[in-house]
Amino acid sequence: MDAYLATKWLHVLSSTVLFGTGVGSAFYLLVSTLQRDVRVVAAVSRQVVLADWLFTASTAVLQPLTGAWMVHRLGLPWSTPWVAWSVALYVLAIACWLPVVGLQMRLRDLAGRAASEGTALPPGYWRAFRWWVALGFVAFFAFLAIFWLMVAKQLPWTT
Repeated sequence: MDAYLATKWLHVLSSTVLFGTGVGSAFYLLVSTLQRDVRVVAAVSRQVVLADWLFTASTAVLQPLTGAWMVHRLGLPWSTPWVAWSVALYVLAIACWLPVVGLQMRLRDLAGRAASEGTALPPGYWRAFRWWVALGFVAFFAFLAIFWLMVAKQLPWTT
């Protein structure tokens, strides 16, 4: 296997892990939060934070590295529309994800404290949760658009 094919495989695999971990962990935190069982929310939020550090953070770094190397190797100009849009959407998604990590740690801490005290999730949890959902939606749709661009290699309105 040549270097380009290996890098492309790593790029596709890491994008799958990045997106899959994001969607999966978001689903579990959303569902557990809506059930309002504080002990479950505390346990799930601990695992979501762990998954983000293990899988999302590592693949979030790997994606631009492998993508930039392939763009360079192919001799594509960064101004190529699908490349430029992919980069812009990736920056947007990561700009949403960075505060989401902080929000997840806050959610974990608030849920853990409520579970240990035997109380309901506090109002601060729900404020942070609303921001987490809003930023998550933006990142989710940005990643969906990036997948389109990676496969189609053209902007949807130019087809």
